Amino acid sequence: MTLHTDKFAAYLRMLKDRSGQGYERLGRQAGASGSSLHRYCSGKSVPADYRVVHSFAKVCGASAEELRELHQLWALADAVRVEEVPPEHGEPPVVPATAPPRVRLPRRRGYAAVAIAIVVLLAGGLVWVTADGSEPAPGRYADRMLFSAACRPPVSMGQHDECVTEVQNLLVSAQGRLSVDGSFGPETLRRVTAFQVLAGLPARGVVDEATKTALYDHRTSLAGWSAVMVEQRIRAVFTEAPDTAVAIARCASFLDPLWVLPNTNGSRNWGIFQISDARLLDLGGTPRQAFDPVWNIDAAHRLWSAHHDFHDWPSCSAALQNPQPH
Repeated sequence: MTLHTDKFAAYLRMLKDRSGQGYERLGRQAGASGSSLHRYCSGKSVPADYRVVHSFAKVCGASAEELRELHQLWALADAVRVEEVPPEHGEPPVVPATAPPRVRLPRRRGYAAVAIAIVVLLAGGLVWVTADGSEPAPGRYADRMLFSAACRPPVSMGQHDECVTEVQNLLVSAQGRLSVDGSFGPETLRRVTAFQVLAGLPARGVVDEATKTALYDHRTSLAGWSAVMVEQRIRAVFTEAPDTAVAIARCASFLDPLWVLPNTNGSRNWGIFQISDARLLDLGGTPRQAFDPVWNIDAAHRLWSAHHDFHDWPSCSAALQNPQPH
């Protein structure tokens, strides 16, 4: 257990104890198993996605300020999260007993020489310091808003301020499709995650220092196919069932090539046909490939071809029953 994992788990326990409810009851309300919540509260595991943490905190009665602080604690714990075995059949991930745990550090090309930073939580807030106790050297964007003292912590889910507005404006400048309202909600989370994947950064869903730099670099584009182009490609590939295939894709992603959907077990679904992490492994693909409309649609057709049905998309059964021709 690391310092940050310990602090994150302690905060979860505080919320749980204050609620006066047991793990199983909280799990039913939050959409997670009681055993998973127990692992998170005991510090044995850190969820790979914040959504289950947010749901747990909400049913515990957490305030908006507590939700923001909890997200920051999760982001710090996630940065040094022990690598875990990918979950199967909705079970919580477990650390293999046959090998010593390894610390998973954020990876980005060209940053191998960067010194490991120590994050210190102080009563007045979060202060980033280097190993020798000095503040990090200002970068080439030190004068930009996201690197100001007001935006020093990672910009994250649940936040509502000018830092979020700056992030949203930068995403729009990268040709991302989203509203600029200063509120970090699911729409902003999806675009931030997609931006991180396309920029070659860990897809953590929080705007950390590396993501801030990449946003200001203006080298990553969120431009993509229109819904019309996506539909045309689907019909060209799914010649056997074009109407149903389009209905499935519209149900899954609104025909948005950069659609991302987190699951309560920490996994994610990617792209037009919302291909899951597990399916990506089966198909030999990556989230970045899943954002490519050609690859995503072709991969979905490969899944369909196995049994000539759409059983890989059970949540879109309504679309299966009443596909709308276009």
